[in-house]
Amino acid sequence: MSKLYVLYEHSAGFALFKVAEFEELAAFLPQVEESVTDLQRFNSVVTLSAFQPFKSAVVALENINAISEGIVPEDLNLFLEGALPKRKKRSKCTLGVLDPKLGAAISEALEIPCSHTGAVPEILRGIRHHFHALIKGLTLKACSVAQLGLGHSYSRARVKFNVHRVDNMIIQSIALLDQLDKDINTFSMRIREWYSYHFPELINIVPENQLYTKCAEFIKDRKSLSDESVEPLTEILGDSEKAQAIIDASKMSMGMDISPVDLINIQMFAGRVVGLSNYRKQIAEYLHTKMESVAPNLTTLVGDQVGARLISKAEIQSSVFGEKLRQQVEDRLKFYETGDIPKKNIEVMKEALDELQQAVDAEASAKKKKKKKKKKEKDEEQPMDED
Repeated sequence: MSKLYVLYEHSAGFALFKVAEFEELAAFLPQVEESVTDLQRFNSVVTLSAFQPFKSAVVALENINAISEGIVPEDLNLFLEGALPKRKKRSKCTLGVLDPKLGAAISEALEIPCSHTGAVPEILRGIRHHFHALIKGLTLKACSVAQLGLGHSYSRARVKFNVHRVDNMIIQSIALLDQLDKDINTFSMRIREWYSYHFPELINIVPENQLYTKCAEFIKDRKSLSDESVEPLTEILGDSEKAQAIIDASKMSMGMDISPVDLINIQMFAGRVVGLSNYRKQIAEYLHTKMESVAPNLTTLVGDQVGARLISKAEIQSSVFGEKLRQQVEDRLKFYETGDIPKKNIEVMKEALDELQQAVDAEASAKKKKKKKKKKEKDEEQPMDED
């Protein structure tokens, strides 16, 4: 009769559970489903076989990162080697896992059949529900704290978030500004095409997209314009002559009449575009504030948006270019004292690029060697298979 073990990876550690003996996994499913919510009944089906807590939060993060990629970490390998039956008896056992990719890796490393279907998902659901009660000395509060801490660490690593990079907000802001510019331009063109059927002369008087949209939102039906509308139009345009020209054009317009429903839709759409334009101004002000605090010299030299684009393109943080630029300033000051001709900027930048590439290659090589060394140590510490 086959024995079923179930592996459960928790933020507190690895746990191996033994399931009551069964003949067919599919036939065992109804019994598991009925006992999942009742701890006493679930204990009659599933019992704890072994538990190995993580030594620290760093160890927990290393293990969960490996498991998420379908790799069997060293701690899990050693845990299963000690907790599962000897290799000769494993052919009669089945290990239940949640992730099929991890199951394939475990099956290859430990020579034990793995399953992720049938009753296994329901058993894991029950273990997840009762885990704090199944592990002696573990409370529900401790479980929650461990899960919260590991969740934050894992998420930060997955999105490659660096808490020390304050320029991340600048990168996102300039990307948002670019997207807003595209959207506002597209929507403004739609407003112009739409409203021109009713008031075609307005384009010639107000060619600017943003001002045109504001005018369309205010005017609505051109027949409603009167001499009293000059003042509010002047506030929008900042030009009384243009405001008067709009009033005069509305009285002799060649545009067709438009239904109230169409006017309502045009007004609502124009209001959304105006709102996007105002939001773009807020983002631009926010970007200016961030650039002033992060890179004030760069902002003064090339401006907010150009400086932000330069920062967003700087994927690799390096001081090489800064050092070269400082050296250029010193060489030019030295020129006035000694007459030594400094290097051209193109030569200095080429040297900086070469040095940066060498630093990147050296870092990549060091990471590769470290990975190989770690893999070699892991292979050497791997316990020998029993005869």
